[in-house]
Amino acid sequence: MPSVAIIGTRGYPSYYGGFETAVRKLAPFLCDAGWDVTVFGRPGSVKSDDPDRDPRVRTVQTRGLETRSLSTLSYGFSSVRQAVREKFDVALVMNVANGFFLPRFVRSGIPTLVNVDGIEWDRDKWNGFAKRVFHMGASCTAKSATELVFDAKAIGDRWRSEFKRDGVFIPYGGEERSELPSPLGLKRRSYTLLVARFVPENSISEFFSAVPALSELGPVVLVGSTGYGGPLDEEAGRLASELHNVHYLGHVADDDLLSALWQNAGAYFHGHSVGGTNPALVQAMMLGAPVVARSTVYNREVLADEQQICEPVPSNIVQMIEALLANPAEQERRSTANMARARVHYNWPDICAHYEHALRRLIKP
Repeated sequence: MPSVAIIGTRGYPSYYGGFETAVRKLAPFLCDAGWDVTVFGRPGSVKSDDPDRDPRVRTVQTRGLETRSLSTLSYGFSSVRQAVREKFDVALVMNVANGFFLPRFVRSGIPTLVNVDGIEWDRDKWNGFAKRVFHMGASCTAKSATELVFDAKAIGDRWRSEFKRDGVFIPYGGEERSELPSPLGLKRRSYTLLVARFVPENSISEFFSAVPALSELGPVVLVGSTGYGGPLDEEAGRLASELHNVHYLGHVADDDLLSALWQNAGAYFHGHSVGGTNPALVQAMMLGAPVVARSTVYNREVLADEQQICEPVPSNIVQMIEALLANPAEQERRSTANMARARVHYNWPDICAHYEHALRRLIKP
């Protein structure tokens, strides 16, 4: 039975972000395929009594520093150190910040498959020092990783150009759900939805500037937070308190509520500007949300539909969402097209199979 260590997430099963969603899907799949799976994580990040937890997946919590700038590095270091001691057949590593520690795997003869994630050093949320650290981690990853995973073809283009490294393309997936009623007393296809982490590169400020005009067209639902508090969280609260049509839900961990919001939205605004295939976008597509997405090479790649692309300017955001809310036929066209594309290109069974194949190829005979 081949063994794999999964490193770089908050643990299993966790609902924090895209990496954690991928591991929730992948770990049980690998067990079904005959793997011995161990997921390294952080204390307090998972629920021990989670009914969705697969008991075949072994979990290990390591020590680290719970700070915004050092948590990824410190937990990555302790996880890699423990994994090297246990002599796994292969390691799946998430995030280039862990690239600093890959030489330990090289010295131990453990091959690594590294998901490089997005272009972290382009993100506005990081200061100059953090951007340099991520870029250095990416350089270390390019030198020491056995194989790379790009979640978007455009990410692969960037790595081939900047680091002269190729890899395999494996995107994120979306999960189909049975039809759910519109939540919070909202009329189906009547409201505008934002689901995002409140960071500058997700066009949060631009969307918040558009909210007063959007609230005149119908309800506006804001889902997300910075995770640390700050001006954007405060601005979301202010909009909800001053405008009667604005609902601020903060971070939503309830999958049923989030799925219902996407399924019944009149317009889902996706403002992410960096990264590759975004997990929230493919999940929204799988659930049939009519999308208005910021113009980026990544969003164009995923949607393959120019009519769902807009410039991140408040006036343009309002114009495109207003036109969409007033056109039920276009809402249903986008909904149907997005679901069809997600089922073909962004379904979890195929994605997990690609990961399993990539991992198995790395194991030494």
